[in-house]
Amino acid sequence: MSMIALFGSVIVVLSVVIGFLMAGGNLWLWHPSEIVVIIGAALGAFITSNSVKTCKAAFAGAIGLLKPLPYTREVYVELLKLVFDLLVKSRKEGLLAIENDISDPKKSPVFSKYPKILEDDHMIEFITDCMRLMVGGNLDPNELEALLDYELETHHKEAHEPAHAVQQVADALPGFGIVAAVLGIVNTMAAVADSTSAELGAKVGAALVGTFLGILVAYGFVGPISSAMKGRAEEEGKAFEVVKMALVASVRGYPPQVAVEFARKLLFSDVRPTFSDLEDSLKNKAKAPEPPKT
Repeated sequence: MSMIALFGSVIVVLSVVIGFLMAGGNLWLWHPSEIVVIIGAALGAFITSNSVKTCKAAFAGAIGLLKPLPYTREVYVELLKLVFDLLVKSRKEGLLAIENDISDPKKSPVFSKYPKILEDDHMIEFITDCMRLMVGGNLDPNELEALLDYELETHHKEAHEPAHAVQQVADALPGFGIVAAVLGIVNTMAAVADSTSAELGAKVGAALVGTFLGILVAYGFVGPISSAMKGRAEEEGKAFEVVKMALVASVRGYPPQVAVEFARKLLFSDVRPTFSDLEDSLKNKAKAPEPPKT
């Protein structure tokens, strides 16, 4: 998705500019002053209407669209294997056996086998918190599922706030474009006495560019960025739902391999490993080479 997002924006710019020039347009009508009015006003309104946390998250999320998704098919396999190992150890040795693992994951021999998952602090915190509930909470499956649903709902709401804030900017940009256009018309009216009809026409055309830019930036850039951020948040949130499904299935009494299979079913088709691939990974069917005979 990284380069696709950038490629889409390039297509928008080239299509508008080339189409405008083909119709005989003059790019010199695009006054920097109107860009300052539109972008500056939109940025100021964005900062006014959102907290510092949301502002930082919005900028980070927009820049993050240029990066690949953190959870690819291979990383999901690691995540499922990590959950599987924890469930197998807790079933064979008892829930208390994983207490040291969840208290310090970075020193845990189980977690250390999956460095890509360890890089995601939020995911590690979610897994360890859930396992602590299983170790000491004595919750039945329905209570655990309800509690995890509440936590995921909070997580999803927080993850979608930056996209919602960016969408508000997209909704306001056409209005700021009108503001820039009105200011241009005001300047045009002030220069009526000292300008020719050709000069007035050029000033009116330049003023109308403000409306055009507001609409273009809203629907060509900021709106799509908001939609892409929302999609990214939903895709990243899927990893937490996968962990929740596996743990709840385990508490319901299903063996680890079946619980992990339940979790696999939640994944989107482009990142979901096949049943046989996952089964091979969990069973570690690849045999170590035999020592040479003497």
